[in-house]
Amino acid sequence: MKRSSPAIGPLFYFGTAVVLGLYFTFAAVQGAFGLFNRVQVEAESDLLRAQRDSLQLELAEVTNRTRRLSDDFLDLDLLDERARDVLGLARPDDIIIR
Repeated sequence: MKRSSPAIGPLFYFGTAVVLGLYFTFAAVQGAFGLFNRVQVEAESDLLRAQRDSLQLELAEVTNRTRRLSDDFLDLDLLDERARDVLGLARPDDIIIR
């Protein structure tokens, strides 16, 4: 009875395919362009969009105040408010609470 040697070729190809499959699966999940990194980038993107929207609102408010204090359009109430705040002024009929 003659023993045949096990076929190394198919075992080698199967092992290589399994190792490559595991490597690509790991890279797809944990790699630089993997799923975890994508979730992190999307969360950071949402945070940056919220900050951008907040800054746009702040810019609109500052632009509105600047326009209201410009030479072309002067809002006397805003001017009075700013003068009181910056210079610490008050009218005689004002009630000051500290």
